[in-house]
Amino acid sequence: MREKVTRLFVVTAIAEAFSWAGLLVGMAVKYGPPGNELGVQIFGPIHGALFAAYGLLTLAVAWVHRWRVPVTIVALVCAVPPFATLVFERWARRRGLLGGGGAARQGQGGGSAVQGDGDRDPAPVVASGDRVPGGVDAAEVVR
Repeated sequence: MREKVTRLFVVTAIAEAFSWAGLLVGMAVKYGPPGNELGVQIFGPIHGALFAAYGLLTLAVAWVHRWRVPVTIVALVCAVPPFATLVFERWARRRGLLGGGGAARQGQGGGSAVQGDGDRDPAPVVASGDRVPGGVDAAEVVR
């Protein structure tokens, strides 16, 4: 369930950004020289549905991954500016907020000191030079 909701969130974040692009092009055509409203009539409802789905999925992912309130608010606000959902999704993935190994890298998660992100090519969570509490090099802790 957790992975499915997270996957839907990522797909929706990407689709919402593409629908923004379509809507912006439609608005440029509508208010530009051609004066054709077809693009807005097509992409407006698509973007509206994806905007609402992104908001609901953000709340679901925040719940299952136990995000803090400020992170959830930022994720919701990112639905408003064009393409910000892409930026948030990448930021959240790098920080481990979408599951996988990033949380341990940031000192937020539990579990093994070295774990993959669930993809086919798992990356180590710690690298030489990363510090853990007490100022010890994380690579030394793993050895």
